[in-house]
Amino acid sequence: MSKTILLNLCLVLVALSVRLPAEETAPIIPTDSKLEQLWNEGEFTEGAALGPEGAIYFSDIPMAKVGKIYKFDPQTGQTTVHCPDSQKSNGLVFDQQGRLLAACGANQGGRAICEITPDGKVKRLVQKFDGRLFNAPNDLDVHPRGWVYMTDPFYVGPETLELDHMSVFMWKPEDNSVTRVTTDITKPNGVAVSPDGQTLYVAENNNGKPLLGNSEFAAWRMTLNAFPIKEDGTLGDRRVIVDFGKGGGIDGMCVDVQGRIFAAVRNEKRFGISVFDPATRKELAFIPTPELPTNCCFGSGEDRQTLYVTAGQGLYRIRTAVK
Repeated sequence: MSKTILLNLCLVLVALSVRLPAEETAPIIPTDSKLEQLWNEGEFTEGAALGPEGAIYFSDIPMAKVGKIYKFDPQTGQTTVHCPDSQKSNGLVFDQQGRLLAACGANQGGRAICEITPDGKVKRLVQKFDGRLFNAPNDLDVHPRGWVYMTDPFYVGPETLELDHMSVFMWKPEDNSVTRVTTDITKPNGVAVSPDGQTLYVAENNNGKPLLGNSEFAAWRMTLNAFPIKEDGTLGDRRVIVDFGKGGGIDGMCVDVQGRIFAAVRNEKRFGISVFDPATRKELAFIPTPELPTNCCFGSGEDRQTLYVTAGQGLYRIRTAVK
């Protein structure tokens, strides 16, 4: 083989390696990774969130008893009670100041965005939009600029509802303003901000139950959506990433550093954590769970490749190939 042909062959191989980087062909979940049960003493776990010290916080939402927030320490493997009465906290997230924020729901809950103090006390931060109580705050995430996006559906509870819609809201702590940012999502659930802060992902989990007799909410709509975030924090037009039909949609979600969505799929026939590419709308991986999942988050430090999952009555984890 001549030197010219050999050189050209090498250039072709280099070009191919640039177009097909190894990280795109490597599995997201290693074949030898197993889902590990860490704790299973709850009733309905939710809201996995990474704390600044590396611990994983999560909610337990019983129907007839007070809710609690637990803390799992990856170093010791111990799970302890952080908040003994969480006012039915659901989604959890830490803001840039290190405050633990909770979406406290209905069914004798707080119906507010709350701060859970380091000593486990609950402090209500915002409860109303246009002078009316929220329905049942479900999930929340924090934008790099400090804005808090919160979903406000309603599923269960004896409360009388004051709002005639179920929407996503934006709370700006700097001026304590609350803005309704969606009108085309009938029943929002999970929510996540993209790593670059330019996109808001929202799960629409409308199970067909009407709200206050409004027939608009009676139609099944199970979708995963992407909204561009504008300069003022409001949202642009929605783009449907996945339409799940009537089978069952997703609950909570998180994103990895590459922007892939890890979503808790609650389809009775196939439930677990699905990994979606928001650009191509394709499912890239699937992690079956033993019970219906509700939420997930990644760890930190040496634990950055570990995905923590709340499902059924417990907390689980699995090693991934991403961060």
